[in-house]
Amino acid sequence: MTVQLVPLDLDVARAVLQGSPADALTALNLRCGRGWPHADTADAMRPVVAQRDTVGSFLVVVADEVIGECGWRGRPDGVGEVEIGYGLAPSARGRGHGTAAVRALMAWVEQQPEVRAVRAEVLQGNAPSRRLLERLGFQHAPDATPPYVAYVREAPTN
Repeated sequence: MTVQLVPLDLDVARAVLQGSPADALTALNLRCGRGWPHADTADAMRPVVAQRDTVGSFLVVVADEVIGECGWRGRPDGVGEVEIGYGLAPSARGRGHGTAAVRALMAWVEQQPEVRAVRAEVLQGNAPSRRLLERLGFQHAPDATPPYVAYVREAPTN
């Protein structure tokens, strides 16, 4: 099944934090996939709602069901580096959806003219996520604070 990234709607982000995303998704012709929102979804939504900025934030959708979320964590810094994050419902993991979602996210991020490098940090023990980043051309970066491991990928010249 094809993974799509749907731009995050601020009403959906608010609804997730209030514990009732289904009604907000209906307005987008989407529904909650099994296990979504997952344990880390609220962590992804809080800064979006606080900053009232959905640019760079997406819902991961398969067959009109939201199975996760991804995006950049704030806009690029002064040297053009941006950090990405992503998460899937447990029922959607191990099926290639994460790789497809991050690949699509990277295609969008690298089209943003101010981006020079993309960073991702994952827990040291999260081997599937580490393999995903390596598969997509990210290189290990030595500057993460344990228990995290950092990866970076240079963006093509825009």
